[in-house]
Amino acid sequence: MDPATLIPTPDQIPVGWGWLQVLLTLTFYLHVLAMDTMLGMTIIAFLHHFSSEGGSLPVTRGISKKLPYVIALAVNLGVAPLLFAQVLYGHFLYVGSMLMGVFWLSIIPLLIIAYYSAYIYSYRYQGMRAGRMLTTGITMISLLCIGFFLSNSMTLMLHPESWSRYFEHPDGFLLNLGDPTLIPRYLHFVSSAVAVGGLAIALFYTYRSSHGHEQETRWIQYGCNWFAGATMVNFAIGVWFLDSLPKGLIAPSTAVGGLFSFFLILAMVTAVLAVIAAMRYRPLPAAGLTLATLLFMVLVREFLRASYLRPWFSPGELTVRSSWSPFLLFLLFFAAGMALVGWMLKTTFAALHSKEARS
Repeated sequence: MDPATLIPTPDQIPVGWGWLQVLLTLTFYLHVLAMDTMLGMTIIAFLHHFSSEGGSLPVTRGISKKLPYVIALAVNLGVAPLLFAQVLYGHFLYVGSMLMGVFWLSIIPLLIIAYYSAYIYSYRYQGMRAGRMLTTGITMISLLCIGFFLSNSMTLMLHPESWSRYFEHPDGFLLNLGDPTLIPRYLHFVSSAVAVGGLAIALFYTYRSSHGHEQETRWIQYGCNWFAGATMVNFAIGVWFLDSLPKGLIAPSTAVGGLFSFFLILAMVTAVLAVIAAMRYRPLPAAGLTLATLLFMVLVREFLRASYLRPWFSPGELTVRSSWSPFLLFLLFFAAGMALVGWMLKTTFAALHSKEARS
């Protein structure tokens, strides 16, 4: 069977694909920042409770208060990039989602479980002992499962040649386990989350230290150590992932391959510099370099997807039926929404800081 016959006809788009691609990249970048912070802090809190000194300590108390807010932010920031991906690549993304339909639909109940367990961890923290490990464990496992299912979906869409498996297993239980890039891709995401979660802890205690709180050095170092260790592990996983890519997929002589290589090198340089800053316990420079690294890696991801889909499709082939007014209206509401989110974050964390100061 010719895999091309399984690819649905794409819908028309209201503006040039470049506008939508820029918004996809920008919104996914914001989502990655919140998502990494969410998962990373959850994993660190769980492992800390699992350790010999895993009692009620400032770092886990701080995570317990902020985790529900970070989950809400990550989920809401994930809506826009998913919608833009559906507009540009929906005829691939929808098929991949349907092949693993049961797992895809399970994301919603898993997210609800993660959210509720995070709230229990937050509001019952003081009265729990073993429950702290249990609730963070439930949140962590739920989020890890969601990430694994999303990794499967995002890689299934890149392999139309594997879609014919549906005719043998039309039950919605298909996963992309035969793809050698799946596991390193997933572990790369998890390790990155742990690094960003550690850096978020270091930044929080740097902020507290700058506002007159003493004895925060230990936790700044704690967060920086998590960041540096997880990032160094991620270098090894990244090499594994690159080695697992199909031979000839990335051709540096092409525009897409050249840009992929260029941004990958930039990401490696900024990541090394971020690790050096973290090992010197300088979280602010490490944060700036990490923001750059994540942006470069988001761009690397986009060029990798373009390389995979090149035999089948290019966004430039989409038919444009100009309709600028809905697009401009979206931009207006998007800017207003981001301003509102910024104000809500500022107000929320100011209230949390005030509550901590009084306790």
